[in-house]
Amino acid sequence: MKKANEIHVVYASDNNFADVMGISIISLYENNVNMDQIYLYILESAISEDNKQKVENIAANYGRVRPLWIKTPDINSVMGLEVKLDRGSSSQFSRLFISSVLPEGVKKVLYLDCDIIINRPLDSLWNIDLENKTAAALLDSFGALYRKNLGLQKNDILINSGVMLIDLEKWKENEIEKKLLAFIKRYDGLIPQGDQGALGAILSNEIQILDPKYNVITLFYDFNYKEMLVYRKPPYYYSEEKIINALREPYLIHFTSSFASRRPWIEGSTHPEKEKWDKYKKLSPWYNETVKSYNSSKVKALYLKLFNNLPRYFSIRLSGIIQAYGRPIYEKIKYRI
Repeated sequence: MKKANEIHVVYASDNNFADVMGISIISLYENNVNMDQIYLYILESAISEDNKQKVENIAANYGRVRPLWIKTPDINSVMGLEVKLDRGSSSQFSRLFISSVLPEGVKKVLYLDCDIIINRPLDSLWNIDLENKTAAALLDSFGALYRKNLGLQKNDILINSGVMLIDLEKWKENEIEKKLLAFIKRYDGLIPQGDQGALGAILSNEIQILDPKYNVITLFYDFNYKEMLVYRKPPYYYSEEKIINALREPYLIHFTSSFASRRPWIEGSTHPEKEKWDKYKKLSPWYNETVKSYNSSKVKALYLKLFNNLPRYFSIRLSGIIQAYGRPIYEKIKYRI
């Protein structure tokens, strides 16, 4: 008998990002028709019944099983303290409970941030050999001081957690959830980079590094390779060839936030892959919704104006000093690390 060709995908969202998630789900279905079944688990925080119904209609229209909606614990209530958000809402912390809230019997999952367009079939990613590691993820490009703030050494792996292929059995065996909550407690809820910082710190020795084509972040579009290294100053990173190949043939396009550009659902976006986003939005129940207004602080607006008006050579170097040294030093002082 033929073994079922299936994939288990996890999203986490609140109502503010439900439409963004729904558009991502459409791209998942559109580009994975080869999958016999796609099981969706949505860790939700107060998503409206209207938006839930829209997502369920999407699944039905593609002949897929109904998503499983999972209400996850509130991180502040669990910790008994107010946990600092790096950005967004507390729904981001839902994924820390992934091993305790998913149904028994689910052995492996692909976690995806809501702001991702799936551009190609995911069977090659799903079938990656984790080589006895707990998860696979993109190597992030943050510098040494970010690692130090998280209790890591200069050359330790630090990840972008927007795409994670997770061995749930090893996650449970290694007590990752318990370690994550203990880490947050140790930092009194003041974690650099929020939930991603916690995941990066705890999973550092448990990570299989993904090819960047499986998580093509906005940074790769905003800066060329040399600029990216000057701006972020990572102790080590992918080769230029790897990044160029990822941009040529992206499997997952991750519209991460960036000071230098706007995401495709924000007015004034000029992201090179916006056309792909618009394509799937037109197929969605939210096709008539207008783009969201662009809101920026006065400080950020002033800095962006300065960045765009200075010679790019100087702008990149100035931004690199702020990004690689200024921000982590500020966080160290602010969060009393």
